[in-house]
Amino acid sequence: MKQNLIEMEGVISESLPNAMFRVCLDNGCEVLAHISGKIRRNYIRILLGDRVKVELSPYDLTKGRITYRLRTKSNG
Repeated sequence: MKQNLIEMEGVISESLPNAMFRVCLDNGCEVLAHISGKIRRNYIRILLGDRVKVELSPYDLTKGRITYRLRTKSNG
């Protein structure tokens, strides 16, 4: 993992075409995020309302990469 990335948690608020999602971060900001290769390769399904970890570049805080889908009490 690169050291200059900012990692935050948020909730999926909108699903867009081409595996893109709009994520509402815990600090209130909304970012446009795509799925990382490991999530895509392992066929992990991401749905509206899921909590996810997002990596943001310090150069562009409006775009990010979804790196992890956090478990909730309802899905195991």
